[in-house]
Amino acid sequence: MKSFSASSFASDHAVALELAAEAVKKDPYALFTDFQWFLLEGRDTVFFTAFSKSSFTKESLKGIVEQMVSLAPQLTHGFKGAVPGRPFPEHLLEAITSVEEVDSFDGYPDKFLSHSQDVFDFPELPLFRVMAANRRNGPDEHGRMSIIQVRSAHCLMEGSDAALLTRSQTANHGIQSDKGNKLAWLKRARGAVGGYLMATMSALAAVIVNPPERPLHFKTLALPRQRIRALATKLGVRQRSLYFALTTYALHSDKSTRVNDKVITAAYTMLDTKRTASDDDFFRVRALAAKFLFTPDFAAYAKAVDAAMEENEGKDMSKFQLMILAMMRAMRTMSKYTPFLMTQKFWRLQGKTADLVLTLVPPHRTMGPLTDWMVEPIYCGAFHQSTNIVTFCPGREFMTLNFVVEEHHLPSIDRVEKLIAEMELA
Repeated sequence: MKSFSASSFASDHAVALELAAEAVKKDPYALFTDFQWFLLEGRDTVFFTAFSKSSFTKESLKGIVEQMVSLAPQLTHGFKGAVPGRPFPEHLLEAITSVEEVDSFDGYPDKFLSHSQDVFDFPELPLFRVMAANRRNGPDEHGRMSIIQVRSAHCLMEGSDAALLTRSQTANHGIQSDKGNKLAWLKRARGAVGGYLMATMSALAAVIVNPPERPLHFKTLALPRQRIRALATKLGVRQRSLYFALTTYALHSDKSTRVNDKVITAAYTMLDTKRTASDDDFFRVRALAAKFLFTPDFAAYAKAVDAAMEENEGKDMSKFQLMILAMMRAMRTMSKYTPFLMTQKFWRLQGKTADLVLTLVPPHRTMGPLTDWMVEPIYCGAFHQSTNIVTFCPGREFMTLNFVVEEHHLPSIDRVEKLIAEMELA
């Protein structure tokens, strides 16, 4: 099927809008890429939350949604009755916004966060929600009057979208692949074969193993960026490597918490400007797999993580990406012809492919009319069924670490700040 770019929906090109509307009449997901379909079927969600020194009303939230939709037209996709690229009517704005009052912000933002599976429960509504909580008795000692949260299906939003919206800039995707940069046919063939084999083996393994559901919990941590910058310089590693080292060491330094005795396995994402014709047409992000050789000496471990990432990213990254995208394409085909293999067992099994998933999103710096009310820290994260994830969200002054992990990992999160303090004194 011909794919339509999100940029077409936001334009004044009436023909493109009509074609898009016609394409989704029978199937709301007809324009989704395989990557989008994969995240939709897995019921993956993302969240964005921040405090404000002003309060919100139902009408002001509706105004925020209208601005978001104009800057990110992909939010108009993926539900029954959708008219891609068009503003939402009043009844949809009413249904996807909510305001409540709370006595205090103790425990926030963590108690505000959830897996957001409700966004999939109403097929006639857009796949996102905007909610706010106002403090009942006025601002707290920090001057915070309210907190706002955007919850969305991951198939519509990624970290770079949130970063752009935070700057009040367009998050219009367009076509993300580079159609003029075609990979060799043999390379594409190998990726396709590997992806289809991976999909088939995963589906069969899910039936045989019957992996149990792993309930996940939310916890956030805000760290001053200057503090981490100074420590990274002291250890001689990149800041990104230090963040990855801190979290993987804190959560998986005990052998009982990792799959392999000698290494910590991780999957991580990054933005890459070297796009090819085989890349996904919607998502900017590229997925990579890594193995970090574990050593009890944290300074040595951080340097090993830095070296492993540099070596990993110096290789041909398109190879793994080809296989992953082919796997998603195969899963989409299997769901159509062998739906009995694509059960919840399959999606639960996906969460066991790595000890931890790591995502560093682009800097979130507030500016412009959409976010001029926001105060740091800014929190941004993702939920993938049965998958332990840490999302790193940099602002001007703070980096937030947004954990979505199994319960037994929660006490280990406190190790992050302890590790930082120990290394600062070393």
